[in-house]
Amino acid sequence: MNYRLLYFASLCDAAGCAEEQVASGARDVSALYAELAARHGFTFTPDRLRVAVNGAFTDWNHRLVENDEVVFVPPVSGG
Repeated sequence: MNYRLLYFASLCDAAGCAEEQVASGARDVSALYAELAARHGFTFTPDRLRVAVNGAFTDWNHRLVENDEVVFVPPVSGG
């Protein structure tokens, strides 16, 4: 399936882009993040991130469908 991914803050830095389209066999958010973490070297564990699918925050077991937009939101600090 194809997914549109959006990255923010340190995830954007690690991926080298703010967004990308990926083809993946992952069927849920957790499996997709595991693939991306291996590909891009993400160091955050899922318990440190929020995830949204199609504009709504969801849990890590959320089932994905073709063309979902997935956003991984890392913790950020202000200053």
